[in-house]
Amino acid sequence: MTTFVPQGWHTVTPRIVADDVDGLVTFIKQTFAATGDVREHTPTELLLGDSRLMISGAGRREAMPAFLYVYVEDADATYARAMAAGAMSIEEPADMPYGDRRGMVQDRWGNVWQIATHRDARAADRARRDHG
Repeated sequence: MTTFVPQGWHTVTPRIVADDVDGLVTFIKQTFAATGDVREHTPTELLLGDSRLMISGAGRREAMPAFLYVYVEDADATYARAMAAGAMSIEEPADMPYGDRRGMVQDRWGNVWQIATHRDARAADRARRDHG
């Protein structure tokens, strides 16, 4: 690990600026089982698996949504939780030719979440041959 990156962080950290930090944090925690709490006067840090996501309130900066690809254990279940939390479906989960099962939603803050579970690409090729 490089010495210029704080321990537990990666070189690139996504950051979303939102008008309603509390609501967005609740959505992310419900959908992705993220951990972390809203913090006042400093960016909120959420932990999603092995990754950190920063969320800041709009004010000094304009709201700025993100487009994020998130690997999860079960794309279908996570997609269902996102829908139950108020997301809009862009794509229902489907098997992709590169081995991921992936769906896509947009939350009410304008963020687009591609929700994926990686599967063996060879298994995906077999499934395509067997079903179509």
